[in-house]
Amino acid sequence: MAREFTAQMSMYRGRWRLYVVLLNTAERWPEYGFDRALPVPTLTERVNALSTLGFEPVPGAAWQWTEDRDNLDDPASSVVLIAAIRARSWTGVAA
Repeated sequence: MAREFTAQMSMYRGRWRLYVVLLNTAERWPEYGFDRALPVPTLTERVNALSTLGFEPVPGAAWQWTEDRDNLDDPASSVVLIAAIRARSWTGVAA
């Protein structure tokens, strides 16, 4: 059975990046850069990026958007949007 992880997408240094969170490990988190700020990567682009990293969305999972701030102590700080989805190691089997 494939292990499940959280994949997240956020803006970093003016460009969207997608990464897979690997908790309780010293391994480097797999990351994919979209090399642009706009437009926001499409669903297809996100799935392709996950595939490039060796992952796929868990069947039935949907992207969830949350809002954060650059400076957590300042409510007037710039907003940071983070998208997340449950992902699993790519099985190579069509669903």
